[in-house]
Amino acid sequence: MSLFTDDFDSLVESRKAIRAFLTKPVPRELITNIIDVARLAPSNSNTQPWTVHIITGRAKRDLSALLGVAHIDPLTKPLVHLPDNLSQKYRTRQEQFGALFYGVQNVDKCDVNARSKVTSRNFEFFGAPVGLIFTVEMNLKKYSWMDYGMFLQTLMLAAQSRGLATCPQVSFARFQTVIADFLKLENDQEIVCAMSLGYADESSPLNQMRMPRESTHDFTHFIGFDQ
Repeated sequence: MSLFTDDFDSLVESRKAIRAFLTKPVPRELITNIIDVARLAPSNSNTQPWTVHIITGRAKRDLSALLGVAHIDPLTKPLVHLPDNLSQKYRTRQEQFGALFYGVQNVDKCDVNARSKVTSRNFEFFGAPVGLIFTVEMNLKKYSWMDYGMFLQTLMLAAQSRGLATCPQVSFARFQTVIADFLKLENDQEIVCAMSLGYADESSPLNQMRMPRESTHDFTHFIGFDQ
């Protein structure tokens, strides 16, 4: 393998979701540089369906406060991000994540209040100095959401290569109305997800977690190679 390949593989392997950040600020120029790279991600017919809202300082604190209130509001509907009839293989992986994530924080899976408190950290961007909110036009189809996934992955790797850490957060989609009002979004804009961005607190046990991955052989089908 070339040196470039080795470096890229190491970069991908080193990226993980960070859930504890230092308060060290991230320069605006560095954020712009990262997004300048991410914008080169491919998209269907070059539609480039992404819009990014970047917040820090008082604005981020104000949004977090609003989301914190909405999070504990009993009238707030839960986010349904997985189907009720989730296949067992996916259910098993989800349960593995829960056991690791809550286990490192000594939270019992049956302790609803403690789990809610842990979840609320999402809306503080896990202490990161920068929060990103990603939106897309509602009338776009699933293929544009696929484009968005490639954009997000490119952004995270660009950040990782510059010594910054990230955590993509689908939980923000639960608060479409709150976020739309705060950011004064156009009516056609839908929340895709949010992301915490900053410098990882390497001393946090949360950041020592490594989620298991399936073997390539378990989900790959090679066809015609033996002919």
